[in-house]
Amino acid sequence: MARRNVKTAALVSTFVMLGVAVHAEERYGIGRAATPAEIAGWNIDIGRDGAALPPGSGSVERGRTVFSEQCAACHGDSGQGGVGDRLVGGQGTLPSPKPIRTVGSYWPYASTLFDYVRRAMPQNAPQSLSNEDVYAVSAYILSLNGIVPTNAVLDAKSLAAVKMPNRDGFVSDPRPDVHNR
Repeated sequence: MARRNVKTAALVSTFVMLGVAVHAEERYGIGRAATPAEIAGWNIDIGRDGAALPPGSGSVERGRTVFSEQCAACHGDSGQGGVGDRLVGGQGTLPSPKPIRTVGSYWPYASTLFDYVRRAMPQNAPQSLSNEDVYAVSAYILSLNGIVPTNAVLDAKSLAAVKMPNRDGFVSDPRPDVHNR
């Protein structure tokens, strides 16, 4: 008798779960599918090779002005940090007990600096900087770290060619499901 009750309970549970699954697929009419134009507007990421860097250019001099207006409130007047992360210094500290991870000491590619600034900064108004201003801020931060000269002007070609001090400081992931370039 107990065996029959268990089978009956299992059968009833199966039907209840099937009914729940059918309702879980129900659409509620909230929102809509994004259009190709909307997707393209957000598809602005730039990989380490810099292949997707946009047109434009920016100088260290212009970057100093933009940084002062848009970045210094969080990152300090010279990128030394504040409410926001420290962006400058730290070279040679990574193997120490207290590494200082900054753009100049830790980041392996200059193109990812451009990508991050373009997509996420300033924090109170992400994606509000023009491509020219992002190139300029990138040039300024790289200059503060001694990676490019103080008279540098960066564009897609020159930014992608910047060799960061820690470029070779990372190890490829050997797992078969991870695609390293």
